[in-house]
Amino acid sequence: MTSSPARPRSGAPSTVGVAAAPCPVVVLDAGGHVAELNDAARALLPAARSGRPLSSPAWLATADGTRPEPVDGEVGDRSFSAHPSVLADGRTVWWLTDETAYRTAVGELEAERSRTRFLTDASSALLASLNLERSMEVTACLATEHLADAALVIAPTAARTLPVVACDHRGQVTRSTVTEAPDTVPGLAEALRGFPPVPSRWIDPATAPDWLIPPGFGEVGSLVITPLPGLGVPAGALVLLRRVQQDAFSEAEESLAGLFAARAGAAMSAARLYAEQNAISDTLMRELLPPTLRQMQGVEFAGGYRASRDTERIGGDFYDVHPPTEDSPETLVVLGDVAGKGLEAAVLTGKIRNTLHALLPMADDHGRMLRLVNNAMRTSHHTRFATLVMASVRREEREVLLRLTSAGHPAPLIIRRDGTVEEADTRGTLIGVLPAVTSRTARVRLAPGETCLLFTDGVTEARGGPLGDTMFGDRRLRRAAAECAGMPAEAVVERIQMVTSQWIGDGRHDDIAVLAITAPRGAHLSAVDGATRGRYTA
Repeated sequence: MTSSPARPRSGAPSTVGVAAAPCPVVVLDAGGHVAELNDAARALLPAARSGRPLSSPAWLATADGTRPEPVDGEVGDRSFSAHPSVLADGRTVWWLTDETAYRTAVGELEAERSRTRFLTDASSALLASLNLERSMEVTACLATEHLADAALVIAPTAARTLPVVACDHRGQVTRSTVTEAPDTVPGLAEALRGFPPVPSRWIDPATAPDWLIPPGFGEVGSLVITPLPGLGVPAGALVLLRRVQQDAFSEAEESLAGLFAARAGAAMSAARLYAEQNAISDTLMRELLPPTLRQMQGVEFAGGYRASRDTERIGGDFYDVHPPTEDSPETLVVLGDVAGKGLEAAVLTGKIRNTLHALLPMADDHGRMLRLVNNAMRTSHHTRFATLVMASVRREEREVLLRLTSAGHPAPLIIRRDGTVEEADTRGTLIGVLPAVTSRTARVRLAPGETCLLFTDGVTEARGGPLGDTMFGDRRLRRAAAECAGMPAEAVVERIQMVTSQWIGDGRHDDIAVLAITAPRGAHLSAVDGATRGRYTA
């Protein structure tokens, strides 16, 4: 802050030594007439004359010299502040200090702070979404609000069309697709390829095509086209438009636009990368998710799956139902549990499912399939193990015949029509641990309305209850299964899932998989429209 010169003592003589002052000094009498000037003041105010009223500058001529308050204003292209000293005879000595450099520095500092605030706010707004269209919209709106009268964000594409998001001078956002080549706009093709921007003074606004100008915008006065740098590849181009009535873009404004474009390009590139990875994940996820089950060969199948975390869709539990083939007339059902949770367990789950699918021609021999799967797991780099239960299913008149084989897995439950719950007599060793596996196959016959329930230990080992640390256990599972007597397969699965979820509450749990195989209660009628499922006879 500029300090004012020392004020002469009140009552000093009329000659105050202004000639030797290092700054312009003007002495005015009580009537506003110039009483005295030093050489610096004469050079600064050539129109000022001793004995005449001071007419210029107006901000000094009209200042109240009786009040010891400084005033400031412009003299030509320079800025001054005037500090008064009141003499005893009523005259006022005005000491003028040149503050041009100071005010310029203050203005530049404030402008830099404003640019920093804008870039900081823009970064926060751009990073708030990983949606590409939303990122393009935010970029166009921020550019229109702070940099130009209208802005367009153009994304690169392998097709012949250009996706465009525009924000006009009214703040309205529009999305469109442009079929024209980018070469029709000077500098646009280069910006889309990531080359440095062309200075706006080199671009004739009259060459802007109609699709680049928002409706009702009017004549374009200046145009800036800057690339949107991405993460390794260009993210697009930013086009800024100003009307004829506005000042042309300065170099500082173009530089600010480049800094903003760098942040916007990074956000758009991250959003595009996220979308691509999400698409890949969805494609892989569909292969790892349990299949949708339906009635097959006159037998009802229903399954339910719940990952260990609500934020995940896959895990270490799985089930598959393979329809009969030429090599095997039976439907093969497999339900398994891989040690571990999350994506790593799901990857191994996918390998086991693919291995079992390749072994379908041997589905009539459960023991052989289990031995081959065990060998495949032991020769891989994974150190995890798995448990499996296999069921070969075929319809025989109104009944359903099952061959059940367990490999270290909880034995399936058989739900009879009278509510009796039996455990299938099958046992076996884990898969992926020992060099040889053993198993015992049980044969079960289901009458109409009876169900074979396959489940993972995520059901019986689910902890919950009043204190949240009690396992659900086999007894509660059998009780819940008994309540499902005579129910269709879907109802059985829903009931077991509901009871288990109520027991767990908000607590932690392992992956849970449930699969029901039910012998229909009667003949299945064809649907009237030939598409939907029919109904059962009594």
